[in-house]
Formats: sequence, structure tokens, C-alpha cells
Amino acid sequence: MTERQKEKWNFKPIVGLALVSLLICGILYPLFITGIGQVFFPSQANGDQAKLNGRTVGSILIAQNFTQPIFFHSRNESSDPSASTVDPDITLQEAYTQVPGVSSATGIPEATLTGIVNQNEQGKVWIFGDGYVDVLQLNLQLIRDYPLVYANFTAGY
Repeated sequence: MTERQKEKWNFKPIVGLALVSLLICGILYPLFITGIGQVFFPSQANGDQAKLNGRTVGSILIAQNFTQPIFFHSRNESSDPSASTVDPDITLQEAYTQVPGVSSATGIPEATLTGIVNQNEQGKVWIFGDGYVDVLQLNLQLIRDYPLVYANFTAGY
């Protein structure tokens, strides 16, 4: 056997190991973990989808881009430079500051909107932690509670 033939022979185990590793780590393991997620945690595995009238309208894990004044808005980069622009939550204080604008745009009384914000408060355990509001869930509750105000928005749903 020549030296060149020996070099070709030495690459076979390396290529074989690479292919087996690719098969196990790149295909079988991800399929296995995805299957476990779908069986035991289907909502989380599918991104905690938010639905309106049976149709998926977004994920409660990722901020949605609400630009119309009839909706509460996610935080933007200038309001909190340390915040991620994909964070779906805003502080209660930030939600309260948006109440007058949403009230003006929709005609829904400020007291009612403040109550809806309070109903959607999350993240507070007794006196511990700061409360926050998921903007998508808050806006979906407004759409469900005030279908006439949001009729143009829900026409496609």
C-alpha cells in the first residue's frame, strides 16, 4: 500500500464520524426534543400563540408592532435603552401613561381602561416584584370587550 493510499484510508473514519454526528446531532436529536416539546408542552413549543376568533394573531412572547392610537404600544428604544425591542411587556406605569391617549382615540373612559390594565397585571406576587402588562393580551381584551370600537381592525379576523 502506497503512502497516498494510506492517507485516503485515514479519512474514511473521520468522514464517517462526521456523517454520524450530523445525523444524530443535526437531525435525530432536534426531532426528538421537538417531539417531547409537542407532547408535554404544546403551547410553549408553538410559541405561546395568541388567538383572536380562532386565528393566530401573534405570540405573547414577542412584542407586536401596534402603531394605531386605539391600541396600547410596546415600549420603544427611546423609552428604555436597556430594553429589548422584542419584549412583549410594559410596566404598569407605562401602561397608565398610555391610558389617556387610548381613551381619546377610542372613547372608552379612562377609568375603564385603567381597570382593564389592572386586570391584566402580571408578575406581582403579593407585595414582591413589579407589575407588568403584556401588551398583546391587553389589546386583545380591548378588542373582545369593545367589538364596535375595534370593528375595522377585526374585520379580517
